[in-house]
Parts: sequence; C-alpha cells; structure tokens
Amino acid sequence: MKTAQELLKERTARVLKAIALEKPDRTPVVFSADAFCAMHMGVKLAEYCSSPERSHEIIMDSVKQLGDIDGISAVFTAANSFPLAFFANVKLPGRELPDNALWQIDEQERIMPDDYDVILNKGWPAFKADYFANRLHVSVPAIVAELNGIPQMINDVEDDGYMVYTPCFTITVNEHLGGGRSFPKFTRDLFRMPDKVQAVLDIIQQETVEELRTQLRVVKPQVTCLTPARGASQFFSRKLWERFVWRYLKGLADVIIEEGSAVNIHIDGNWERDLEYFKTLPRGKCVFDTDSVTDIYKIKKVLGDHMCIKGDVPAAVLTMGTPDEVYDYCTKLIRDMGPGFILSSGCYVPPNARVENVKAMISAASGK
Repeated sequence: MKTAQELLKERTARVLKAIALEKPDRTPVVFSADAFCAMHMGVKLAEYCSSPERSHEIIMDSVKQLGDIDGISAVFTAANSFPLAFFANVKLPGRELPDNALWQIDEQERIMPDDYDVILNKGWPAFKADYFANRLHVSVPAIVAELNGIPQMINDVEDDGYMVYTPCFTITVNEHLGGGRSFPKFTRDLFRMPDKVQAVLDIIQQETVEELRTQLRVVKPQVTCLTPARGASQFFSRKLWERFVWRYLKGLADVIIEEGSAVNIHIDGNWERDLEYFKTLPRGKCVFDTDSVTDIYKIKKVLGDHMCIKGDVPAAVLTMGTPDEVYDYCTKLIRDMGPGFILSSGCYVPPNARVENVKAMISAASGK
C-alpha cells in the first residue's frame, strides 16, 4: 500500500502533466465541492458555515468516502468571505436564513457614481477600507483572523495524500464594481462613462497585481484560481468585453504565470464566441475550467492543443442522472478529450447531487 506522501507525489504529477498537455498515467480527477460535502455528511449548513475549521473537517470526511480523488479545490467554505470579492454582504444559514438554506450573496447598489472620483483621488485601498467598515459593516481583521488556519488545513490535506489544487485565488477587477454598483448599474456605466470606469479599473488592477504577487511569492502555488465570474462575453458586446473584462483577465493571468504558477481560469457562462483569445496565453500554462455552459467539444476544437480543459459534468447529470449515465458521460469525455484533460464537475458539485453519481464520476477517471 502506498503512503500518503507517495500518493500526494503521484497525484500532483498526474495533475501537472495534464496541465502541461503531457500524457499522465490516467486522467486526473479534481473534486470541486462545497455545500455538497455538508449534505453528504448529514450536517446542516448552519453548522458547516460556523467556522472554516468545521467546514474543513466536513469536507475531508466527505472526500475520504468518495473514491480516488487527485486534487481538491476547496479545503474550507468561503461562504462568509467570498462575497466580499463582489463588495457585497452575505446571508448565511442559521443567521439570516434557515439552518439548511444555501448562503446567498446580497448584492445591492452600494457604490455610487461619485465614488469613482473618490477612488481616483484617494486610491483603492482607502476607499476599500472605508467601504467595508461603513457600508458593508464587516470587520476585515476579524475575517482575516478566521482564515489564519488555512496553512494548517493545506498541510492536513497534503498529509492525507491529496493535492490542494488551487491554494491561491483571485478575481478579475471588474467584478468588484459589478457587485458593488450592482451588475445592471455597472453595465450602464460602461456606456455612460467608459473612460472613467476604465481609469478606476486600472487603479484597482495595479493594487490587485501588487497584492497578488505578494501572495504568490509567499504561498508558491502550483496552480492558482482566477475567476472572471460574470465576465462571460455573452453579457457584453465584443468591444466592451475586450475593454472591461479580457484586458484585466489576461493581465492577471500573465502575472500568475510570471510568478511560476499555472492558472486555472474558472469559466462561468458561455465563452464560445471568444475562445480564440485564449490562444494569446502561454501554451501549457493554463486550464480552461468550464461549467458546462460553454460547449466542451468546441473548447477542445479551438484550444485542445494549447491549454488544458477541466470539467465538465453538468449539475443536472449529477443530480438527476443515474450512476451508469454519469459513468458513461465521464468515460466518453475522457476518451474524447484525450491528454490535457482534468475530469471534474461543471463548476462545483451541486449541493443536491446524488452521492452515488459523484462516486461514479470519480471512478470513471480512477477505474476504481
């Protein structure tokens, strides 16, 4: 029987070979799940969200019962902190919501047009600190203190023989304004005051790059998650998308790669129109992590010899399919995608996925 460290080395090599478009011994499988783990373990979401440490325990209990997984995307739930990336509050189970209700981002118009001038004059850090304290009424130091246990969580995962797939995370800067202004108001600003919005985004991008470089140099991740969230080109005209999404996405991806990490681009929505743009990123350094809305076969046709593809088992298949249907779907994907493919769910495993379907997905890759 292999030791945990031998398994970690084997699994990590398998994932990294797929990203580099080399041929691993088998297709790697990365487990991307959050609330599903609580449902799987019969734990109410209020308890699951009570602390990062408790969610970590539940995730690991779930992982160990599912099969031969290579990498894990989430080592704790970011339910309490992730909405801050959208400059929004969150409604949590057991607090604003029933004990077993899924948490919800509470997006409202909190950034006003005049705030663009404040950011331009006072800078992004000063505006951000005031915004969190006086509009969202959250204590950033308290949230940071809650996350102090992350290094130990990562060590625990690796001690159990699993690769922590993306220990670092960043989001494209347009999402801060899209959430804080509200997405409809932000989109309107792109037409009413495009030059001012771009000037603000340039300032945010500069600060984000500096923070990101520091984070990457401390953690030294092998893979970093970059999400454009609502950046899908289906939401914008080509001209606006190039100027207000792709420009910043590529800038952050370039920084991540410069710092020695591969970049997992978490793609939500339909990007079929703009797949060719990803060819401007370095070959074998990026992962197109699709949520099953972008046709994976179109991704393969355009980018299959340029970047790794991750996905793509749809939520509907995991919730309403049978284990045989899931296994057959995944087996076909593995065969059709070939090297340079990581099997995973389309986005995160849905909370109501059938456990036997998740096991079928994993066994299709591992053969166990």
